[in-house]
Amino acid sequence: MRRQELLDHLDEFLNIRNFSDYGPNGLQVEGREYIQRVVTAVSASVELFQQAIELEADAIIVHHGIIWDSERPVYQGSYKQRVKMLLEKNINLFAYHLPLDAHPEIGNAAQMAKLLGLSDCESFGEYRGSWIGIKGRIVPQPAEEFFNLIRGKINPAAIVFPFGPLKIEQVGIISGSARKEIRQAVADKLDLFLTGEASEFVMHYAKEEEIHFVAAGHYATECFGIRALGEHIREKFSIKVDFIDIPNPV
Repeated sequence: MRRQELLDHLDEFLNIRNFSDYGPNGLQVEGREYIQRVVTAVSASVELFQQAIELEADAIIVHHGIIWDSERPVYQGSYKQRVKMLLEKNINLFAYHLPLDAHPEIGNAAQMAKLLGLSDCESFGEYRGSWIGIKGRIVPQPAEEFFNLIRGKINPAAIVFPFGPLKIEQVGIISGSARKEIRQAVADKLDLFLTGEASEFVMHYAKEEEIHFVAAGHYATECFGIRALGEHIREKFSIKVDFIDIPNPV
């Protein structure tokens, strides 16, 4: 398939125009025009690019790309190496950040909500003018039982601040680094808020507001959307798609 065909579809499917993001969503580095094999992963890195080259990929699609508004990198060090590898091998790099967190079907939050059995789901977590998470209900169950479900389905090393009710029913989910959005979870009277990372202030805030907080890992909570996007591409376009897992404990 042509690069532009894939780009047009992904930009539309993920509604990138609806997001004010930290960097460009879509094509970040232009490679060859025709694509037969795609590699997906959470984050761009030299290690990822090396594995993509070994697989003879024509395109790489990631959640965390190499261009961010907060950075103005010069072409040196690891940044030079990343760009050099892509250009030398003529590989396309696509990146989708907030759109992949928020998508109602294949997004990170939507996939975790399905995995954890949430029902009556609706948008949750307003961020930069868009809704990036999901909240919903589960069958009321003991808190420790639901913590164990999170550990089993998402990350056995999840950090849990167990300060909410004995039984959990209302849950909010935002993937990645959304610990500040615990305030929205409290405002919505949720029993538990699940995200990727914690900050120092969160423990006391969760305790004082009597809400359960779970940090299940930035990487671990953001594997789901990019995996689902790869499956979508494979089914729609009948091309080879491989997910490369490069675990990160954060």
